[in-house]
Amino acid sequence: MKREFTIVIEKDEDGYFLGTAPQLKGCHTQAKSLDELMDRMKEAVQLCLEAEGEFEEGELQFVGVQRIAV
Repeated sequence: MKREFTIVIEKDEDGYFLGTAPQLKGCHTQAKSLDELMDRMKEAVQLCLEAEGEFEEGELQFVGVQRIAV
């Protein structure tokens, strides 16, 4: 059964895209293009799932992103 994970994507000052799967601790990677990032994120998620063992659905639920001015 396929599972879906939310991926948060940012772009750094050097132009690299950074991807994080907040549902999995320490699951992140980077790439020069979005297509490459998504391929790498799939690999990273698979590796994180293997390392953590059985994934418990519902531990974290993505709610949204907010910006604040300070």
